[in-house]
Amino acid sequence: MSPSSESRSGVSLSSLDSPLFDGAEATKRDLVDYLDAVADRILPGLADRPLSVIRVRPGQQPFMQKNLPASAPDWIRTTTVWAESSKREVRYALCDDLRTLLWFANQRAVEYHPALVPLGADRGGEPRATQLILDLDPPEGEAFTQVVRTAALVRRALTDSGLAGAVKTSGAKGLHVVVPLTVDSEIPDAAAATRALAARAERLDPDLATTAFIKEDRGGKVFLDPTRVGGATMAAAYSPRIRPGVPVSFPVSWDDLDRITPADFTLRTAVGLLGDSDPWRDALPAPQPLPADLVAEGHTIPVPRVQAMHEGKRRARARRGSGAGDPIE
Repeated sequence: MSPSSESRSGVSLSSLDSPLFDGAEATKRDLVDYLDAVADRILPGLADRPLSVIRVRPGQQPFMQKNLPASAPDWIRTTTVWAESSKREVRYALCDDLRTLLWFANQRAVEYHPALVPLGADRGGEPRATQLILDLDPPEGEAFTQVVRTAALVRRALTDSGLAGAVKTSGAKGLHVVVPLTVDSEIPDAAAATRALAARAERLDPDLATTAFIKEDRGGKVFLDPTRVGGATMAAAYSPRIRPGVPVSFPVSWDDLDRITPADFTLRTAVGLLGDSDPWRDALPAPQPLPADLVAEGHTIPVPRVQAMHEGKRRARARRGSGAGDPIE
């Protein structure tokens, strides 16, 4: 093999010394080394969950891959899921072991986005939610401190609702708050509870946080995104992200949020910060049932995407009625 090629765990690796992507300041070898080092910590969040990855090829834009290529090794476990949007079955990979993880790394899969509902989380054939997730998304150009202050609102709303959660950087500019649920939580109820939790956090400081799904309505506030539910995905804990410096999604103690920035955790720094520990495993509380009052409140709150769709149509009609026409993007 050439100096830029080798084999690990039965996987042939190639072009290891090539740049990972523009602005990464890292090579493909750095990606492989990182995933190899954190495999025992990232794999529990991937196992038995249909996996979407974001890959980046030299000279090309990053792209999301859901359907496993026919050329993939036959030892990769797969599952098929009906995609309503494309009206077809998608063959997803199940990344359960180091060999599969290294194969994806060799394919330049940088980001790992597992499905929120794992295989087997169902009752009577209906899927069940295993997590309640709030994605805290700051407005463009705002300091991370604004997201940290919003996370404190979410923590307070959780406590007031009788729940406990863990927090991690998204690997981008925001935070993910995760509440493990008992598997008797129906998807519509989990979605409702997430909407209610976002609304409760917003009410604590409406000048800081917002649940407005339409971006132009957010007014420079942190968006409490309640849509990570059901068939959605989320960047796994310890997943790298395709951004300058290759930051990774990293667990953080609630009490340490005001001492860190997302840029502290990268492909080059995360392994040293972890040592032998697994802070995500340690931070996640035991699965909890959904409080009935949270579910009931959430069912009174419109589904954000549906509400935004109707509002978009209403605004378009209003523009046409005023003669303004649709705005130029």
